[in-house]
Amino acid sequence: MRQLADIPHPEAKITLFSWNGKYLIKLERGPFEQTYKVSEMDVASEAEVRALLDEEFIAAAVQRFAQMHHDLQAAFTRHDIY
Repeated sequence: MRQLADIPHPEAKITLFSWNGKYLIKLERGPFEQTYKVSEMDVASEAEVRALLDEEFIAAAVQRFAQMHHDLQAAFTRHDIY
C-alpha cells in the first residue's frame, strides 16, 4: 500500500492511498475510522478522487462518525460496560 497524500481537513484526518488497483480514502476521527475503496477503473486520476471529497461528502462522514460513537456507547450501555 502506498500513501499518496494527507488531505488537511478540520473535521477528520484524511489519507489517500493506492493499493491493488484501488484508491483508498481513509477518514479518521478519534477512535473511529471509515475507509472507502474506489477502483482505479472508475476515475481518471487522483485529482478526481480528491474531487469526491467535497463538503457534502465530508459532512456525511462526520455525521457517520457521530452515529458510530452513539452505536458504540449504546452497546456499552446494553452490556453494562463502562
